[in-house]
Amino acid sequence: ELMPTCFEDIIAGIALYRPGPMQSIPKYVQGKRYPNSVEYLHPILEKSLAVTYGCMVYQEQVMEICRKLAGYSYGRADLVRRAMSKKKLDVMEKERQIFIYGLPEEGIVGAVNNGVSEKAANDIFDEMSNFAKYAFNKSHAAAYAYVSYQTAWLKCHYPCELMAATLTSVLDSSSKVSTYIAECTRIGIKVLAPNINSSFEGFTVNGNSIRFGLLAIKNLGKGFIRTIIENREANGKFATFSSFCKRTHSKEFNKRAVESLIKCGACDGMDLNRRQMIHMLPQICEQIDSDKNRNFVGQIGFFDEDSGFNFSNEIVAPDLPEMPLSELLSYEKATTGLYISGHPMDEFRELGEKLKADKITDILSENGSYADNGRVKIYGIISRIEKKNTKNNQVMCFIDVEDITSSIECIVFSKLYADKIHLLSVGTIVLIEGRLSVREDREPSVICELIMPNPKNLSKEEEPKKKNQRKGLFLRVESSTSEANRKISLLREIFEGNYPLYIYYEDTGKYVPSGFVDVNEPMLSELRGLLGEDNVVMR
Repeated sequence: ELMPTCFEDIIAGIALYRPGPMQSIPKYVQGKRYPNSVEYLHPILEKSLAVTYGCMVYQEQVMEICRKLAGYSYGRADLVRRAMSKKKLDVMEKERQIFIYGLPEEGIVGAVNNGVSEKAANDIFDEMSNFAKYAFNKSHAAAYAYVSYQTAWLKCHYPCELMAATLTSVLDSSSKVSTYIAECTRIGIKVLAPNINSSFEGFTVNGNSIRFGLLAIKNLGKGFIRTIIENREANGKFATFSSFCKRTHSKEFNKRAVESLIKCGACDGMDLNRRQMIHMLPQICEQIDSDKNRNFVGQIGFFDEDSGFNFSNEIVAPDLPEMPLSELLSYEKATTGLYISGHPMDEFRELGEKLKADKITDILSENGSYADNGRVKIYGIISRIEKKNTKNNQVMCFIDVEDITSSIECIVFSKLYADKIHLLSVGTIVLIEGRLSVREDREPSVICELIMPNPKNLSKEEEPKKKNQRKGLFLRVESSTSEANRKISLLREIFEGNYPLYIYYEDTGKYVPSGFVDVNEPMLSELRGLLGEDNVVMR
């Protein structure tokens, strides 16, 4: 809406986009587009507020208004600004009187004695008071604006370089790395998996893509990473897994670090799959240690390298298939905090769209689309659980839920936790509905109100055309608006489980997938009593 045309607009935009000044955004935009529409509470204000189209945007403007309208000194004007920002009500009421009527003993004339009406002076002071609670100072906003403009220019002309540098700057935070990788995907930049033959310490530009940095992998120290890079640059790329281990074996080498490289996929592309490498690693390390110890005491065999025959006794790799994708992804998550080869939610991408689930990266973005206390729906996998005891000695928990785009913290209070404890475990896919909590001092979180198991069986392909085509509990109901249907909804909430429920509505002649239930005799008895024996069928 602002459509900046000069640097001053960017400074004002940054200062305005905060609680307090934010209410002036429409007025500022209107004034910029139609300068003749700008009005001032008093003509004296024009000189101070003309640059911001009649809006108070900066703390410096509050100070300047105090000086021009009421004759304050610089020091006294700063005291007013400070009292307003600290919300010191008693000080502000005292200053209101001085601002309006003056303080002769300190040489303060007062707004009324400068030709401002009492009402206008009060209105101006009220506006300053409301504004100053959250206001920026202009010098601060200008510094931010300069960096913002530089960043925007770089993102436009050098997107790969900028995003690689940004990712490197947050290597120690997997959640931030995940957020920026999602942004790379959004703007069409591919982030390539870590690789011992291509990666460096940080994220680096690789053509039109970005190569994952080795420092973002857990259990890897800088010393071992430098050994890998130096050996690769001096002796060429690593062709086999055993040669990689032999060439990088030094005081920095340790088995745990190599395991992390294997598990995150950094050793892919050589001669073995990940399962084979993990299986062979202990034997290879044992052979290397044995050779070093033997050479240390001066025992050189006839066929050793030092004898000139360059003979190598390689360990034969076992014929093992690669791990299943779920296991590969689990290892990648454990070693990098991210899913690299794919995502557990990939196969449910279309279902997420059908469910109209909100993208977590959109919720976390700062574009103001999601407000505090707004309703959100999240479809993702639980990646962390932290239980807490409340003051009443009940258990609640904090969970991290992750979709393809990012991760968000969800708060599950005691009652809901007790009802849904069977669904709350790491690796479980859930559908969550709740309210968004947005605070200035922390990342947005979700207050959970409803938690459901993965509704993967609700896809269109799985909707039955005839009763005997699908396993499930089938009910016949008069209509979706009937009292019987309302009672079924209550029973479904009470007996929630993993068994598919389908309802046939007589008025439309269609089956509707209706969630999942725990089939048991008390529930079936209730349904038969409600609908009749013939209208409750389990297949």
